[in-house]
Amino acid sequence: MAKILIYNNNSNRMEVYNRDISEAMPYNINKTLTVKEFRGSSNSNILWTDRRTMQAWNNFRKLYGKPIYVGFAFKRPWEGGHSNLSQHYAGLAFDVGQNISNQERSVMRRLAISSGFWRYVEPAVDTPRWVHFDDRWISSGYPLTRSGSKGVYVLIAQDSLNTLGYDTGGLDGIFGVKTRNSVISYQAKNNLSQDGIIGVNTWRKLMSDVVGKGAGDNTVM
Repeated sequence: MAKILIYNNNSNRMEVYNRDISEAMPYNINKTLTVKEFRGSSNSNILWTDRRTMQAWNNFRKLYGKPIYVGFAFKRPWEGGHSNLSQHYAGLAFDVGQNISNQERSVMRRLAISSGFWRYVEPAVDTPRWVHFDDRWISSGYPLTRSGSKGVYVLIAQDSLNTLGYDTGGLDGIFGVKTRNSVISYQAKNNLSQDGIIGVNTWRKLMSDVVGKGAGDNTVM
């Protein structure tokens, strides 16, 4: 059984679901993406993504017209496996098509680009053995995150801070007082501007410190 946190982009609310790994992901249509497929090699029983990403998957899967093998999707930051500011840690990215030919991957990649469903599709030169597409919120990296922010990037911050010993009160995807205080404490210890805002410098340091560093907090508020 997995606990799945979904940021609903339409309502600006965090939603929590409990699903067996054989069940479809929340908002998935026709069971084209199960919890097991989304979780992949992650060992976590807590996963997250947003509604817009699930809708992008639904639309692209319908357009593609046949099953899509998912080799890599979600990872929590402390599990590592990708670059420090990877969209996989946000639950917004998919590496797919590892089981098909180069020619078929080229067709899928071109379709992903032309469809307009994904914010970013990785060039073939960078991912020759799979197709990467994601629904990132900004063109690169992670967005500025501060008091009042909600969503998957807040979850990344909370998970990372908890792992490093800065108590945010759990994982809820809502940047409240406890999360802000933990950010300030982290910034003070690491000679960063103590403004309680996670901007470029704080993101870089935080993710450099936590990625691939071991088990994190499994508490959902």
